[in-house]
Amino acid sequence: MEPIGRRQFLTGTAMLGARALLPWHEAEAQMSTAKPHRIDVHHHHTPPPYLAAITARNIPGPVRDWTPEKSIADMDRAGVATAMTSITTPAMRFLDDADAPKLARACNDYTARLVADSRGRFGMFAVMPMPYVEGTLREIAYALDTLKADGIALLTSYSDKWLGDPTFTPVMEELNRRRAIVYTHPTTANCCGNLIPDVPESIIEWGTDTTRTIASLVFSGAAARFRDVKLIFSHGGGTLPFLTERFVRLPQINKSLAARVPNGVEAELKRFYYDTAQAAHPYALASLTRLIPVSQIVFGTDFPYRTAIDHVKGLTDYGFSANDLQAIDRDNAVRLMPRLKA
Repeated sequence: MEPIGRRQFLTGTAMLGARALLPWHEAEAQMSTAKPHRIDVHHHHTPPPYLAAITARNIPGPVRDWTPEKSIADMDRAGVATAMTSITTPAMRFLDDADAPKLARACNDYTARLVADSRGRFGMFAVMPMPYVEGTLREIAYALDTLKADGIALLTSYSDKWLGDPTFTPVMEELNRRRAIVYTHPTTANCCGNLIPDVPESIIEWGTDTTRTIASLVFSGAAARFRDVKLIFSHGGGTLPFLTERFVRLPQINKSLAARVPNGVEAELKRFYYDTAQAAHPYALASLTRLIPVSQIVFGTDFPYRTAIDHVKGLTDYGFSANDLQAIDRDNAVRLMPRLKA
């Protein structure tokens, strides 16, 4: 390869500097004309069957006015090629064991059609009728074998049980057997709703519930036993990065836990994946990137509650190298889901 001359280097540097000095709206306009490449692993949709169910029961929370066109418009503004759709909390938690599987099936059938019709713009993390184990095992098989879903979506907790609870062992065993991708989204456990007046549960509790389910998986031994499950945790791992020292020290204090983490706590934490949704800022990234390698960070936006462009700007401003941004924006997700390589 011919070495880069000093003049070429200075010219390239000047161009890079000029781009960095562009007002953000101009940089955004340039971005919208570039070929989309990002993969958003944390992108919420509201299938019509789900909208009907939450409306009939007056369930608060999930966005009512989602459309595929709104998703694609937001994706196009930020150079997002593919968004992995998922239903946010409460998922199927508000239904009984007869109705939850029916609604999960209707939602997954809708999403599979959306994916098929979208020409690559959407992927699918299939919703499950959790906490009902038998129904969930049936839906895992249907979603992965028949619908060819990219992965499975679970909440961090169901009532007061987190994902490492023995109740869910058959589900984890099946996901492990299938080497499945499991995207997790936080919710509010029964213990912890409405604790502080005027502070929504999403502000404090959801980041905390992500940390609780990581603790449940690690200290129950489930993380060590089910090593072939590829787990994605939302929002940069919630409060986990800040609490890592306490996690690491716990088996030293409680010796009975040591056998459940034979590879050490830190080794388990470093092999999970963490998305950037609502965590594309220096306060979260500074801690997260000291805990895990960039190879374990995946791009996520929390659309429609936040925009993709918010997260592109946050990651760019943080100062990642071009190679690291490419890994976060796309390459790490492609490694998880090779079908997205094309």
